[in-house]
Amino acid sequence: MADRPRVFLGTDHAGYELKERLKALLEADGHEVGDCGAHGYDANDDYPAFCIEAGRRAVAEGGYGVVLGGSGNGEQIAANKVPGVRAALCWSPELARLAREHNDANVLSLPARFLSEEEAVEVVRAFLATSFPGDERHVRRIGQISSYEAGDRPRPAAAGG
Repeated sequence: MADRPRVFLGTDHAGYELKERLKALLEADGHEVGDCGAHGYDANDDYPAFCIEAGRRAVAEGGYGVVLGGSGNGEQIAANKVPGVRAALCWSPELARLAREHNDANVLSLPARFLSEEEAVEVVRAFLATSFPGDERHVRRIGQISSYEAGDRPRPAAAGG
């Protein structure tokens, strides 16, 4: 479906089973899915390369990333190292909506060991269904983050002004 965004998935062993389930569900929902790994269960694998690739492809090819791990913390950190990625760790549909509405998040990080499959599906669907309304204050803040990535070091405004 042309109106469904592309979704790039990345995880290590801790999120592998959930990633496989989400991949099938997203494809059934009409999304084009890019699987950035892991491509099999390996208890000794490392998440950074998989999550960085999901973030890189989300930025370079358009669409969104979903990274999964035990807690989702390291996966979010890894994805956020990619310029242009705004990854948010979410464990509820409300947080997923706020990440999109306030931060224009383009990568969702899920704590696979703390969500049931049904909960994860709700969070992913909320994230993908929510658009960024472009409110001026949020655009301004995102611009400050992007400027920092580009090498500009913004200074905080003085208190009260």
